[in-house]
Amino acid sequence: MSRFLVFLQYLLPQHFLSGFFGYFAEGSLLKNFLIRSFINRYQVDMMEAMLTDPDDYPNFNTFFTRELKPGARPIASEDYTVISPADGSISQLGSIEDNQILQAKDHKFTLQDLLGGNQSLAEDFLDGSFVTVYLSPRDYHRVHLPLAGQLIKTIYIPGRLFSVNKATTYSVPNLFARNERAVCVFKTDIGPMCVIMVGAMIVAGIETVWGGQIGRSSGKRMITETDYSKHEPPIQLATGAEIGRFKLGSTAIVLFPPDTVDLNQKLETNCRIRMGQQIGIWNQRE
Repeated sequence: MSRFLVFLQYLLPQHFLSGFFGYFAEGSLLKNFLIRSFINRYQVDMMEAMLTDPDDYPNFNTFFTRELKPGARPIASEDYTVISPADGSISQLGSIEDNQILQAKDHKFTLQDLLGGNQSLAEDFLDGSFVTVYLSPRDYHRVHLPLAGQLIKTIYIPGRLFSVNKATTYSVPNLFARNERAVCVFKTDIGPMCVIMVGAMIVAGIETVWGGQIGRSSGKRMITETDYSKHEPPIQLATGAEIGRFKLGSTAIVLFPPDTVDLNQKLETNCRIRMGQQIGIWNQRE
């Protein structure tokens, strides 16, 4: 059955369906019914949210990208800590070997493909490390910075909108390098770092805190690079600062340069993690 559902995704009008659901997610029609049904279906913990009453949200998307109460996601405070960018489960993590990133068993994709063919950017992460976090529908859907840094640029890469759940990840080759995504490049104490927000089926959009809606809803249909390196004042963000959000679930991938981050050995594929928890320790540079 799961194979049939994966095959069906190749045939479906992915962008039309996402736009259709996105239209209703932004409106007030049936919003209380949709929100309450979603909470019951996925057992969402509303006591963490700033607005605990589902009826207080003007539409489904504001509920889905809900803000949490202060302290709901404490930031790991150990020296030189790198934190998870999001709530979810670890899809994969480890070393980037031979220019390849592991997607799932028997499936890998290249740095260049993930980064939209940007060879010079890909070279920064050869032999580096990565962490992929899958955000399920029930998770908190804001994405945060794993390590303090200055935003250098963003790259919007259009693409397909396959689901990014486990079944699809194990079945669709080059999944994360095929789907729509936003690559956010930061300058940090360990060198360059990328946080990549990957779109998916029914995702109504990707937003960043500095640029708002990115991608389909902004009318862009080609790879678009935006330079923030000379922005005044510089867009400097602390560890754990919000950088963006998904309007419905998806995946976040973090790339680190070689010999800079020792990943937490306690983490393994499919383990649950929360934003703010430690995923590694960065190496001091003399």
